[in-house]
Amino acid sequence: MSFVGPRPERPQFVSTLSARFPYYAERHRVKPGLTGWAQVRYPYGASERDAFEKLQYDLYYAKNHNLLFDLNILFQTVEVVLWGKGAR
Repeated sequence: MSFVGPRPERPQFVSTLSARFPYYAERHRVKPGLTGWAQVRYPYGASERDAFEKLQYDLYYAKNHNLLFDLNILFQTVEVVLWGKGAR
């Protein structure tokens, strides 16, 4: 696990969502993280629609991750935690 990456999911959700959404397994190309692009850009959600929306952010991160992007995500996470900026 790393600081930044797609949030890990429980195995039963992974099997269900992998069957439901094409390319879901692609989010596993990068290590899971404590915070991620989907967490700072999308509000909390527990529905399948929310999972699909967060998948879009996770796939974008998997394709474009780099040190500067990770630092940006960490900075945004700190803003949410300390000042509630962007928190939903």
